[in-house]
Amino acid sequence: MVLKGSSSSLWQTLAVVLVLVSVYVRAEDPYRFFTWNVTYGDVFPLGVRQQGILINGQFPGPDLYSVTNDNLIINVYNNLDEPFLLSWNGVQQRRNSFQDGVYGTTCPIPPGKNFTYILQVKDQIGSFYYFPSLAFHKAAGGFGGIRILSRPRIPVPFSDPAGDFTVLIGDWFKTDHRQKLKARLDGGHKLPFPDGILINGRGPNGAFFTVEQGKTYRFRISNVGLQNALNFRIQGHKMKLVEVEGTHTVQTIYESLDVHVGQSYSVLVTMDQAAQDFYVVASTRFTDKILTTTATLHYSNSNKPVSGPIPGGPTTEIDWSLNQARSIRTNLTASGPRPNPQGSYHYGLINITRTIKLVSSAAQVNGKQRYAVNSVSFVPADTPLKLADYFKIGGVFRVGSISDNPTGQQMYLDTSVMGADFRAFVEIVFENHENIVQSWHIDGYAFWVVGMDGGLWTPDSRKEYNLRDAVSRSTTQVYPRSWTAIYMALDNVGMWNVRSEFWARQYLGQQFYLRVYSPVESVRDEYLIPKNALLCGRALGKSTTPL
Repeated sequence: MVLKGSSSSLWQTLAVVLVLVSVYVRAEDPYRFFTWNVTYGDVFPLGVRQQGILINGQFPGPDLYSVTNDNLIINVYNNLDEPFLLSWNGVQQRRNSFQDGVYGTTCPIPPGKNFTYILQVKDQIGSFYYFPSLAFHKAAGGFGGIRILSRPRIPVPFSDPAGDFTVLIGDWFKTDHRQKLKARLDGGHKLPFPDGILINGRGPNGAFFTVEQGKTYRFRISNVGLQNALNFRIQGHKMKLVEVEGTHTVQTIYESLDVHVGQSYSVLVTMDQAAQDFYVVASTRFTDKILTTTATLHYSNSNKPVSGPIPGGPTTEIDWSLNQARSIRTNLTASGPRPNPQGSYHYGLINITRTIKLVSSAAQVNGKQRYAVNSVSFVPADTPLKLADYFKIGGVFRVGSISDNPTGQQMYLDTSVMGADFRAFVEIVFENHENIVQSWHIDGYAFWVVGMDGGLWTPDSRKEYNLRDAVSRSTTQVYPRSWTAIYMALDNVGMWNVRSEFWARQYLGQQFYLRVYSPVESVRDEYLIPKNALLCGRALGKSTTPL
């Protein structure tokens, strides 16, 4: 397909899309069409001209709106001069890891070409985001918010807000993402400290949120940055937490929230102050130098600009953040994407079938900086792993190339894939022996964060677990020299990326793939490969048409 052409070309494009839709879309599930043009463009978030990645001319990209079970048909045209992929942080891609948009599952979109993603937000609600997953593109933009609304007849545990804002916060570098940042990593060096913090793609005082006095608004906050946890707060206003990455939470009031890299939160804020403008603040956590940026909360009847000092927040305090994280719990009586209460699934009563302990590390390999999980530093294969698995192409990866537990070996390079059984119920312990806060994400799943504490994890640590109302989410933090434990029901067949959300660490090997396998190989457990799937590497020439 091409970007521009005759009307007949447009009709051909529509015909292809309709054929693709018919494969996945059930008649009772609505679908929405999107066309996104990905281009380079000049951006000035910190006052310096940079090459940014735009979607439909926007930086950040457009919000992706949907309702539970909607089918999203997203036609992405790659107008960059290099391959490109989008991934969908927190969207579970039920039975369909082919659409996940990371290199282990999906061939990149070549320059000048397009690809149509077919996503279903099956049994999901909440706040998420999308981002470019290849070649350190994330450092140049290409990200945007995702919101999945509840179906009309499903009760939501709060009144409809007067407005709904996407708030994308993240650290930012002034330097070129290819010539400076990616080249630095490729040369075996660490990233420097970032130059600033952005709110919705803008630097200090650049973003505005206009509200009406006396009304309540929803703010969906996602940390789309590269490496820094951020604290978020609004001058003179308290925030009521209502949702975390698809889970309605106990509605706790906070003056500020720590948002770790890759995480998303929804808060309600009531405009109960005198008519004026107020600071919206994001600042780095756990750093020697504190970076701070501001946006403006503008009361529509205000004639008074922001005033007073920028409200301070926590800086390096670990215990403060740990206690806040433990206070975030699931609202057991609220409905999720279905009418039944979120607490009706009693995860704490299910027997664990397997315990996996993951330990991160940093070291030099062949004179270059690398990062690893259980001593294995991931290197991409020449073919997406999911395609190699589907077409049974040998020699691309080996299941079991990463251990369930740390081995104590010296760091080495491999295409690490861990096998797992469909419908198993696993306990995963992330153990952090380093002096930084880390952030971990698992594609295809939400998991219960049952415990976190300092020191080393032992079986006795289970006595501290929250087995009743732990929050269910897809990204969790691990504090310095600490552990975090999660429970996860392996109910989604596919090849799923487990990664550090610190993007330089992910890029240099701190990731692997979890192959959740069903020997039945039935379409009830996993969809067939999409007919429009791009093929590359050793999968070139294979057929996507079922026999």
